[in-house]
Amino acid sequence: MGLAAPVPAQNDELQEAQQLLKQGQTDRALERVEQYLKTRPKDARGRFLRGILLTEQNKPNEAIRVFTELTQDYPELPEPYNNLAVLYASQGQYDKARSALEMAIRTHPSYATAHENLGDIYAKMASQAYDKALQLDKGNQAAQTKLNLIKDLFSSGQRPPKVAARTEPSVKPVPAAPVAGSKPATPAAPPVAATPAAPKPPVVAAKEPAKEPAKEPAREPVKIAPSGSNPEAVLKAVESWAAAWAGNDVDGYLARYAPGFKTPDGEPRKAWENERKLRIAKPRKIEVRVEAAKVTFNDANRATVTFRQHYRSNSFKASANKTLIMVKSGNQWLIQEELVGG
Repeated sequence: MGLAAPVPAQNDELQEAQQLLKQGQTDRALERVEQYLKTRPKDARGRFLRGILLTEQNKPNEAIRVFTELTQDYPELPEPYNNLAVLYASQGQYDKARSALEMAIRTHPSYATAHENLGDIYAKMASQAYDKALQLDKGNQAAQTKLNLIKDLFSSGQRPPKVAARTEPSVKPVPAAPVAGSKPATPAAPPVAATPAAPKPPVVAAKEPAKEPAKEPAREPVKIAPSGSNPEAVLKAVESWAAAWAGNDVDGYLARYAPGFKTPDGEPRKAWENERKLRIAKPRKIEVRVEAAKVTFNDANRATVTFRQHYRSNSFKASANKTLIMVKSGNQWLIQEELVGG
């Protein structure tokens, strides 16, 4: 399992703090971050870096408080949840760690670090269950074999957990404290060792590029479409969905989903809608840009739209490939399924 590292700051104090962290001067780095937060107490990047530094200083309870508050103020960020899971796991609180990782995955289904860390948590919980079974039945050879397999899995190098290394998916991780028996998981980057043995230096992402003007999505309809199919109507529905999202229009956004919409994690539709309402209403400003959209018709009433989605709010920025499965309902095209990645 692994913690997440902060987004590279454009601000001098945070840049200096990150350099000090790379040099192992955590006390001085924390001083810089505390100074920065005096004038920007709500800044997610500064608070996140503060949590990383507290973790490095072996102050897990303070770090837990920092990351918990970040999940409350910025529920759309998966990395604070991941870092909470690493800290909970280091204390043997595997149920809490599992819950935190499930929230990270719900927030960002393609977050590979959280998936890998969750697998490690399940393995540790299984180890505890097999151990309990052997306490109750010392002759249970099947339980003993399974327990030995799990011990072998974690004994090779005592892999540390992966710490979430960023506040947005494009930033690479900074190493953090290891969780006993768990392995490092670095999303979108090679694993970063969190143990003293030959640790790799943290990777700081390049300065965020200047904001590009919104581009008109490339409309490239399928060459052979069923009779009566209209790719323009499908693309117009996608653009209306993105516009409602960008305009904080919760009702208009949710109205773009079909009654039979398949929620990402199979949760009840009402629970999914409540979560989306919170995320769309929270940021003061949202920009959603659909790029290079392609429409493929499965039949006259069903189409697949693939595109590159660019999302930016006042606190978060990410780009990802997305696929929307669209179904025709009357004269409208609605979203039946939404997939990230690929």
